Amino acid sequence: MPTPRTSVAFDVDAVRAAFPALQQTVYDELPLIYLDNAATAQKPRVVLDRMAHYYAVENSNIHRGVHFLSQQATDAYEQARQTVARFINAAHTHEVIFTRGTTEAINLIASSYGKTQVSAGDELVVSALEHHSNLVPWQMLCEEVGATLRIIPIHDDGSLDLDAYRSLLSERTKLVAVNHISNALGTINPIAQIIADAHALEIPVLIDGAQAAPHAKIDVRALDADFYCFSSHKMFGPTGIGVLYGKEAWLNALPPYQGGGDMIEQVSFERSTYDSLPHKFEAGTPHIAGGLGLAAAIDFMESLGHDAIEAHEREVLAYATERIGNIEGVRLIGTAPQKASVVSFLVGDIHPYDAGTILDRLGIAVRTGHHCAQPLMDRLGIPGTVRASFALYNTRNDVDALADGILKVKQLFA
Repeated sequence: MPTPRTSVAFDVDAVRAAFPALQQTVYDELPLIYLDNAATAQKPRVVLDRMAHYYAVENSNIHRGVHFLSQQATDAYEQARQTVARFINAAHTHEVIFTRGTTEAINLIASSYGKTQVSAGDELVVSALEHHSNLVPWQMLCEEVGATLRIIPIHDDGSLDLDAYRSLLSERTKLVAVNHISNALGTINPIAQIIADAHALEIPVLIDGAQAAPHAKIDVRALDADFYCFSSHKMFGPTGIGVLYGKEAWLNALPPYQGGGDMIEQVSFERSTYDSLPHKFEAGTPHIAGGLGLAAAIDFMESLGHDAIEAHEREVLAYATERIGNIEGVRLIGTAPQKASVVSFLVGDIHPYDAGTILDRLGIAVRTGHHCAQPLMDRLGIPGTVRASFALYNTRNDVDALADGILKVKQLFA
């Protein structure tokens, strides 16, 4: 197989060596080819070590204790918040709210924003590319208050119809919620323009950045996003921790999402008052080790450099698009001009599940099905796809293994 080609500044072999899971074999001593990064990414040793250190040395609850361990853990957790704020270029650290992930971050806004800002007759705008996590919460809100959900259509290549989007915006529109990058197709949406068009009518915008955080440099101030959500586990950190960024003015204006400990100022049987940001939105004991692991993942990514990561992933994606797309009988699904590290495809009339099962037995981990985007698959007229999603540790060799696997699938179903 050819040697993976990448920039001198990006040593992919050294990067791969940092991930214990990538060193293992599966089934009959087959090397693991991990191409399911859009679902969750593997974790580098530094992330695992940071979390283990917390549990072994710093383990304590945060914010409420005066003893040594509690103060250590609190300081480390709040430093992690500072790391996240730097990573997304937030204006204030308290604009970073820790959640369980992108899904909870979106539900938080659907609940808190929906209670105060959306009424019967109002409209919310989402796109046909959305993951269920950025669709179902808005459907539930619309059903609850009598609002209407409007859908931005897509072109056949998987790109958004921006003219149609602009026609959907009106004085009835209370929020636009779109993803930065499609998890199913890899389409990179022009969110700066989407936000600018909405803001021209004073409409706030929420961005689902779950797929963007591992691949792109995020600057919430340059984008002028009102809300931006992402998950740790897709960017080489632990599961169960994520981030809601919100502009300070919006977060101050919205009511708490949940009640309980650590989000209060004063409590009596008659009434309670709430703490300041960010604690107002962080009820209960958080995933402390997760926050520290997320910060370690960010430090790991930044040590490699965003530009180097993007250049490497663009090269792997371009090679995969050509290599897989040139296999006879393979149909690429999602060919927008701007894409991130996802290649979705079908192999003839073979069901995606059958193709994925055979690839798995060859040691190749891909995702099959509708990818939590059933309305998108309905729009495309297909039951689902085989999805290969790449990360900073994937190589041309991985792509070649996938291509060989697809040829094996074709042979078995011939």
